[in-house]
Amino acid sequence: MAAERKTLTQLFVPICFETLFYMLSGMVDTLMLSSVSDQAVGAVGTANTYIGVFIIMFGVISSGMVAVMTQNIGAGRTGIAYQARQLGLAFNAVIGILMSVFLAAFSGKILRIVSIAPALQEPAETYLKIVGGACFLNALIPIFSSYLRVFGYTKHSLIGTIVGNVLNIVLNSVFLFVLNWGVMGVAVATVISRVVNLIIVAAMGAVLIKAKQSPERMSAGKILGQIIKIGFPSACETALYNVAMTLIVRFMNQMDANGMNVAARSYTMQIANFSYCVGAALAQANAIMTGWRIGAKEYDECDKGTRKAVIYGLITATCFSVTFAVFGQFIIHIFTDDVQMIKLVEKLLIVDIFLEFGRVTNLVYGQALKTSGDALFPVVMGAIFMYLFAVGGTYFLGIHLGLLAVGAYIAMAGDECARAVGMVLRWKSGKWKNKSLLES
Repeated sequence: MAAERKTLTQLFVPICFETLFYMLSGMVDTLMLSSVSDQAVGAVGTANTYIGVFIIMFGVISSGMVAVMTQNIGAGRTGIAYQARQLGLAFNAVIGILMSVFLAAFSGKILRIVSIAPALQEPAETYLKIVGGACFLNALIPIFSSYLRVFGYTKHSLIGTIVGNVLNIVLNSVFLFVLNWGVMGVAVATVISRVVNLIIVAAMGAVLIKAKQSPERMSAGKILGQIIKIGFPSACETALYNVAMTLIVRFMNQMDANGMNVAARSYTMQIANFSYCVGAALAQANAIMTGWRIGAKEYDECDKGTRKAVIYGLITATCFSVTFAVFGQFIIHIFTDDVQMIKLVEKLLIVDIFLEFGRVTNLVYGQALKTSGDALFPVVMGAIFMYLFAVGGTYFLGIHLGLLAVGAYIAMAGDECARAVGMVLRWKSGKWKNKSLLES
C-alpha cells in the first residue's frame, strides 16, 4: 500500500489540533491545581521537567523511526516502514518499562538530588512516582501515533488525543473536587487518559494500515542502524535540552524559598504553549513531507516546502505571543489572583515573544534536517548554545544580576534565536541533500 500524499495544510491542521489538545490538557491541569495552591502548580511543573530527563531514550527510536519510515514510503517501500515500526515498538517497550520502574522506586531521591524547593518536595514526589512510574506509556504512544501520521492518517491520531484529554479533564474534576485527592488525583487521571490514548492509536493503526502485507523487506540490523543513525543524535539533542532545563529549574529553585519563580515559569509555559504548538505542528508536518520528498528525490520541493512552513510558523507564533503579552494580565487571572505572581508572568510573556520567534524557526529547520538524515548538526548547535546561553545566561542574569525568572527567560530566548540562525544557515548550505538514508 502507499501513503496518502497530503499537502502541508492537510497534515498541519490535525497535528496542530492534536498538539493543542495536549497543551490544553496541561493548561487545565494547571488551572485545576491552582485551586489547590501555587505550590502544587510548581511541584507538577518541576516533576514534569525531571520526567522529561528520564524519557530521552524514547527519542532514539521515535525520531529515527519517522525518518526511516517517511523516506521508504516516499520510495514506495511501505513494507520496510512497517519493519521500522516493529523495531521501534520493541525497543521503546523495553526501555519504557525499565524507566518506569526506576522513576517509581527513586522519585524522592531524584528530587532531593536536584535541590527542589522544600515546599514542593512532597507533592512533586507523589506526582513523579505515579506519572513517572507509568512513563512507558510515553514510550509507546508516539510509536503508534507516528505510524498513523507518516501514512497520512493525521486525523485518526488526533481522535486518540482528543478522547484521552477529554477523559483527563473529567477525571481531574472527579479526583480533585469530589474525592479531594490533590496532586495525586491529577497524576492518576493523567495515567488513565494515556492508557486510553494508547489503546485507540494502536487499534486504528492495525485497522487502517496494511503495510505488513507489502513484500519489501530489509535486514532488521540495517533498519535499526538507520534508525539509530538519526535517532541517537536526536536523542542526544533532547538529552542536552532536558539537562539544560533541569539546571535552569534548579537555579530557579534557588531564587526563592517558596517556589514563586518556578510557579511563574509553569504558568507562563501553559500560556505560551499555544504559540509553541503551532511551530511544533508545522515542524512535524513538514518533516513528514520532507521524508516523502527525499524518498522520491524531490529535493527542490523539500527546500520550498520548508521555507513555506517557517514563514507560516513565524507569522502565526508571533501573532499568538504578542497577543498573550498584551492581554497577559487578564489571562493569568484565570490561574491566580496573587498580584506579585501576575506581574512576574506579565514580564515573562513579553520576553517570550522573542523566544517563540527563535523557537519556531529552530523547530521547523531542525526537524527537516533530522528527517533528511543530517541529524548531527542540531546536536552540535545544542551543545554550544543551550549551555552557553540558556544555562550560563540563567545563572548570570537570573542569580548574579538578580533578574530572577526574567533573566532566565532572556537567556532561553537568546539560546533559541542563536540556534535558529545556525539551522537556517545549515539548511541553505544544501548539505542535507547528500544524507539520504536510501543511499546508505
